[in-house]
Amino acid sequence: MRSDQRENNQLRAISISTGYQKFADGSALIRWGETWVLCAASIDKSVPRFRADSGGGWVTAEYNMLPGSTSPRKGRRTGGREKEIQRLIGRSLRASIDLQTLGEHTITIDCDVLQADGGTRVASITGGYVALVLAARKLLREGALEAMPALNPVAAVSVGIVDDEPRLDLPYVEDSAAQVDMNVVMTTNGKLIEVQGTAEHGTFDRAELDALLDLAGAGVEQLGQLQLRTLAASDESPEVTVTLP
Repeated sequence: MRSDQRENNQLRAISISTGYQKFADGSALIRWGETWVLCAASIDKSVPRFRADSGGGWVTAEYNMLPGSTSPRKGRRTGGREKEIQRLIGRSLRASIDLQTLGEHTITIDCDVLQADGGTRVASITGGYVALVLAARKLLREGALEAMPALNPVAAVSVGIVDDEPRLDLPYVEDSAAQVDMNVVMTTNGKLIEVQGTAEHGTFDRAELDALLDLAGAGVEQLGQLQLRTLAASDESPEVTVTLP
């Protein structure tokens, strides 16, 4: 039995709250079990030099774990791990939107971990997608875009093998003891974007890999439904909270 009494194929309780920050162009607070991440989108009406004269835009991300998000206190810094995670978030979110139809705009997604209990990067990607769409909607409302950019919804989830069992959505207590630890980023229609997997102790075989990817796919499908419901509700009110049933 898992420490939180979940089934092996069950996600933790998850909610997404939009309109969390007054001055962000799009914001979403994602509460994923005891992991909380604030995702804030900011629009810059220019693009990096390597995108100049392309007619298209750019999406990038920054990530950090705030002091107080873990015990003992984590200092304010952006080191190698943070850089690796923010590059992952940026790659994932760029795969979710047609950059050419974004016009010459850069959208930066800041992902700040308020509280960490495993899965901060997958929560950042899942919540970051909602913040990105909200920012694109703002550009459309303001007349900066002629049409909403084409979207390919993206979410991410952790999976692993713990006590010889494939499990979905690992909290820290499981992640730290996992035989295999994996983060999977997918479109919500089942296309893989990135798979980060490691055998922490020994090896794992193809059948175990397939079992983990099947778990991840089912989890991402549920997360996609949560994103869809959240964005639909935010059409009616800018400040909503939607919970995964």
